Amino acid sequence: MIASHTLARWQSALPFWMSFLLPPLVLIGATNGGWTLLLAPLVTWYLFTILDGIFGLNRENADPQTPDEDLTWYRALTSAWVPLQFVMIYGLIWYVTRAEHLSGLGKFGVFFGVGVLSGTIGITYSHELMHQKNRIERGLGDILLAMVLYSHFRSEHLLVHHRYVGTPRDPVTARYNEGFFRFYPRVLQQSLHSSFNAEKAMLARKELPWSDLSNPFFRYWGLQAAMLLLAFLLGGWVGVGLFLVQAGVAIWQLELVNYVEHYGLTRKHLGEGKYEHVQPRHSWNAAHKASNWLLINLQRHSDHHYKPDRRFPLLQNHTTRDAPQLPYGYPVMTVAAMIPPLWRRIMNPRVRHWRRMYYPEISNWKPYNKSTNPMPK
Repeated sequence: MIASHTLARWQSALPFWMSFLLPPLVLIGATNGGWTLLLAPLVTWYLFTILDGIFGLNRENADPQTPDEDLTWYRALTSAWVPLQFVMIYGLIWYVTRAEHLSGLGKFGVFFGVGVLSGTIGITYSHELMHQKNRIERGLGDILLAMVLYSHFRSEHLLVHHRYVGTPRDPVTARYNEGFFRFYPRVLQQSLHSSFNAEKAMLARKELPWSDLSNPFFRYWGLQAAMLLLAFLLGGWVGVGLFLVQAGVAIWQLELVNYVEHYGLTRKHLGEGKYEHVQPRHSWNAAHKASNWLLINLQRHSDHHYKPDRRFPLLQNHTTRDAPQLPYGYPVMTVAAMIPPLWRRIMNPRVRHWRRMYYPEISNWKPYNKSTNPMPK
């Protein structure tokens, strides 16, 4: 009886482990070069789009009261990726910098593929880990973020994004009509500043200066420096350059997803700088089965913001009654976001419908469309 129960739990978790089939594709590209360099991006971005079409939507919900001991295989998934990604990045730095069969463009192509995985999988898993109460899991999340030089994402996400999502005070909430190529440089700058200021404010409430060693930014900087140093020791300056390529690709993918998740959605301003509580309707939801396997239910983002402490297998799917729905999964929507006219054609009518549906009493949306805060803080 116990064995059958364990087997059932493993089988239910198994589809989410498909991400572990992706690193071998990068290795094939590194050893063979040529068109095989495209395998990792093509499979990660486009195969799962095809699988979404085959498997359709998953609107079923797990019991949110499922005990933690029944989630062992799900928890193991995110933790096991950390050493795998570490070995993949640094093993390939050692190998590629010595690979005579790869041109400079070929070496770039290998690490573009590495960045696809460290962004699509690594940062997604770090997001799950940083939300946990377990210090070991949070530490593993820090290691994943350090591998893409984006450690401040933890502070920005937990202290700024979740608190101010859907308001002008959240850099990561994409404004209505704000194209990705305006959003991206803005969010890179503002999220770094807002995350540092949030940690500084927390220390100030304890009557400590920002330079106190309890500031997590010292840990962030130390981990990132160690990652760069290791890249240099294994591959010299070329190794550092390749490391930066994968980090840049990973960050670009993260911010593409951030752009999609809340585009044009805003919380109602109640006056005196106060906003309504976060609801499922303040994030775009996507029930596409295969891409949710790849992204460990990240597309159930409406529930994540509503109940941030839920582990990914317990995230609930919200229907059109409670949350706005994306027409496609993230693999398609992030590509659309790179083509602003296409993005606006797809999404702007949906934002306007969302406004009519949830906030028919608001006639002037101009203050909510601005990139700066037009309302009192």
